[in-house]
Amino acid sequence: MLYSETSLFARLKAACADDWRAYVGHAFVKRLADGTLPEACFRHYLGQDYLFLIHLARAYALGAYKSDTLADMREAAAMLSAIVDVEMGLHVKFCAGWGLTEASMAALPEAPETLAYTRYVLERGTSGDILDLQVALAPCVIGYAEIGANLEADADTRIEGNPYGEWIEMYAGEAYQELARGEAARLDRLALARAGIGAGEEADGEGRFANLAATFRQATVLETAFWDMGLAAG
Repeated sequence: MLYSETSLFARLKAACADDWRAYVGHAFVKRLADGTLPEACFRHYLGQDYLFLIHLARAYALGAYKSDTLADMREAAAMLSAIVDVEMGLHVKFCAGWGLTEASMAALPEAPETLAYTRYVLERGTSGDILDLQVALAPCVIGYAEIGANLEADADTRIEGNPYGEWIEMYAGEAYQELARGEAARLDRLALARAGIGAGEEADGEGRFANLAATFRQATVLETAFWDMGLAAG
């Protein structure tokens, strides 16, 4: 299981349930599952996702700067290293199978949807604290694990013979699921330390949770727009 029902992530999801369902159950995701997504849509998504990963790395670098404990700094630095030293290489290798080179992806202009979400995440981290930043990242980092797990568990999902089967297996796989579990646990630790939010309770009243929920909702809506962008490319 990625997170407990009393975790901050579960409570944030519940606070924007309709938006969350629109994100994880998007037509782009469903067409990945049954293999009917036009290849042009997927290639466009992959190119923009490469640019997104660069800003994701920047976000974790910002997280290290925003950390006020060595433990938090190490966690942010580890994620930054994982993206820059591992994930980018894996993404480039995966994209090569779709006829995309790193040089061609690096030269792409950022789509408005890519700009919107990545800059929103960085703005929340810059104007807020590390908890605000992690909440803005959560629909992406933890959400992809939930999408992968949902697709793997769905009897209607086609893996064998599906051109997108490898993508599904990547996010449903134990390596990514473990990363997401770690991020959900980190979110709970930061919530307790920064806002007194723990064990399903809000020790300092509704104010901070309401603000975090608004951030999570906006990030979820922007993630949905990212799927819209991919689907519109077909």
